[in-house]
Amino acid sequence: MTTTSETKSVMKKLPEVTLAFWIMKIAATTLGETAGDLFSQTLKLGYFLTTLALFLVFVVTLVVQLRSARYNPFFYWTVILSTSMAGTTMSDFMNRDASAQYLSNGATRLGWGPQGLGLGYPEGAAILVSILLLIFLGWKLSGMTFQITEIVTFRGEALFWSAILVSNTLGTSMGDFLSDSSGLGYLGGAALVTGALLVLVALMKVPAVPNVLLFWVAFVLTRPLGATAGDFLTKPVAKGGLDLGTLGSSAVLLAALFGLMAYAQLKERRAAAEFDRPAAEPVQPHRAGRP
Repeated sequence: MTTTSETKSVMKKLPEVTLAFWIMKIAATTLGETAGDLFSQTLKLGYFLTTLALFLVFVVTLVVQLRSARYNPFFYWTVILSTSMAGTTMSDFMNRDASAQYLSNGATRLGWGPQGLGLGYPEGAAILVSILLLIFLGWKLSGMTFQITEIVTFRGEALFWSAILVSNTLGTSMGDFLSDSSGLGYLGGAALVTGALLVLVALMKVPAVPNVLLFWVAFVLTRPLGATAGDFLTKPVAKGGLDLGTLGSSAVLLAALFGLMAYAQLKERRAAAEFDRPAAEPVQPHRAGRP
């Protein structure tokens, strides 16, 4: 008879939250920052067109993930990457405009369509926080679990990925604010977020603080860490960056993330094979006088 734990192991759609999970999350969000900027700024498609295109990519990757019968690292992390890329340009479109502050090298516009809503980082972040809280409220009222390793239904995954998309967009706004407007610079912003994450690690030892709350706060905060890291890699030296370019940085980060995904896929296959392996037959005791 199949036990409840065995059923969850077979039906698992989302990964275990381990150190490797957070390493891959930061790699994916950093790549999301550099790749989003590559399309919207380097290739000059603009925030509006790039947002539409990357949101469509997100929908396609999400459909593949939702149709999967069990957890697949390539499917899962591809959706995380697509939410990071879409979140980058969605945040830029909400917060920026066509002023010289955001369009460098003498450009007056990027791509076709609106150049940005120009809400600014505080207003944009307030809107995104409100949307995220509404998603969590609906999630709570639905009675579905917040534990990601126990989310196995279509409805639960839909709520999860809605929160992921908004949290990655919010994290981008926070990262850009820290890098561009706070005066901390890229390294200062990254140091501040890293310090906040270390506080969350310490709070894991406090029984009164729910681990689910710590997970979602950490999920939001790792996005600005990836955003500031991406800006540090791509922005000019005069602005405090390494000036590696969006194309080169994205290629290196993509190779690193692909390697991590392949390793996670190998581990998942080994775990599945171990689970499906039949139990060994018990050894019958040898009786004297019998062959």
